[in-house]
Amino acid sequence: MSDESIEVVVVRVFTDERGVNGNELGIVRSSAVTAQREQPIATALGFSETVFVDELDEERFEAAIRIFTPARELPFAGHPSVGTAWWLAESRTPVGVLREKAGDVLVEVDEEQEVAWVRARAEWAPDFEWLPLQSPEDVEALDALAFTTGHHYAYAWIDEEEGRLRSRMFAPDMGIIEDEATGAAAVALTARLGRSLRIEQGVGSELMTELLEDGWVRVGGRTVYDRTIDATL
Repeated sequence: MSDESIEVVVVRVFTDERGVNGNELGIVRSSAVTAQREQPIATALGFSETVFVDELDEERFEAAIRIFTPARELPFAGHPSVGTAWWLAESRTPVGVLREKAGDVLVEVDEEQEVAWVRARAEWAPDFEWLPLQSPEDVEALDALAFTTGHHYAYAWIDEEEGRLRSRMFAPDMGIIEDEATGAAAVALTARLGRSLRIEQGVGSELMTELLEDGWVRVGGRTVYDRTIDATL
């Protein structure tokens, strides 16, 4: 890589009501500088996911995005979709659709509440090994370094009647030791359990899902701006 720099906007997705915690997301406007270099850029940045906004059609309210973990490109991911939707609205370039490799992701943003929702399908998510446990304490006791391959999602009910879960996700194959908040897993688990959920993941991130018809699920949460960095390539 040469000594060129790019601007990276960092937001935190799925924060709690106070705007605390959440999963960091790097957002980059694609350019000649980033073209064909997305994976090494995402690897160097080190966020669980980095989004590259390839095209923005303000007349049609659409944006095309690509999503990369430190190890690979993903056809769909929840926290990048929610975070990018919120950031575009915050930047006064709102969209109703994010065009991703998995398909068109419909977007809704409530700017007053700082909540963004996206609509997705469970089959767009990676294949997770589901680890249902007996209690939130069992989830919290897991050792992230014990997971050396694959994609693992551990969860336990906080309140089954209310649909509240405690969860953690480990994805060494994606270059992610532990993910702070995982929207795609929330979508897949909602479809798996057949009900809407409120999920507390990681250190203290909060995700909301809504089970829709015909295999669709909405996943949403709060996003806040964190910082902007100049990354040297």
